[in-house]
Amino acid sequence: MFLPLSQSSRDRHPQHLAEVVATSTTEFLAQCLEPDNLDFPLMPAFGSWVKSQQDENSDVIAYGVVYHATTAPIDSVHRAVALGLSLQELREQQPQIFAMLRSEIKVVLLGFSSVGNIYQHLPSQPPQIHQAVYGCEESEIENFTEELNFLRTLVQMTNAPVDELIAAVLRNVYQVRKCDRNWLVQAGRKLSILLKDDYDRLGAILGQVHPFG
Repeated sequence: MFLPLSQSSRDRHPQHLAEVVATSTTEFLAQCLEPDNLDFPLMPAFGSWVKSQQDENSDVIAYGVVYHATTAPIDSVHRAVALGLSLQELREQQPQIFAMLRSEIKVVLLGFSSVGNIYQHLPSQPPQIHQAVYGCEESEIENFTEELNFLRTLVQMTNAPVDELIAAVLRNVYQVRKCDRNWLVQAGRKLSILLKDDYDRLGAILGQVHPFG
């Protein structure tokens, strides 16, 4: 399966959210794409599922979740300053500001698909720089989360608010699965093992899983 590439913002695939700008074995950094109008880029939510093709000639699609997001000036020397203006006033009086900012997301890789099969371990290579990043369809999230081995990768992370991230990912999947309580129970059991029966921590994570955003 090849993901569609579309450069024009008007013709862009509706799930085309970002572009890979840095990559490593376990994660990648992506810059969110600029909208047509004077506004900030659409930034995927914390814990949301995204995908990216390994390279333009590969059928490997890497899957991961957003664990960090930033919006900052493109110029690293000068910080943004408070102007006391509404968003509409910024559009009218300081429209250049929108071109001076960039929004970026960090994505931890949880697995990949190849020729119709899903694997919950790292791909042999991460997505290449400049590969498109797409939001996952609900059917893809459901298929990927039939198995729960990806939770081990999240539990072992050291560079993220792990418990909040796990809760956000579970909440996202729970909502996609139309509040499938049986799936949530299985996820809770898997987490209990991974957390070595730390029930206080487990309870705090599962307490954040609910049917709403």
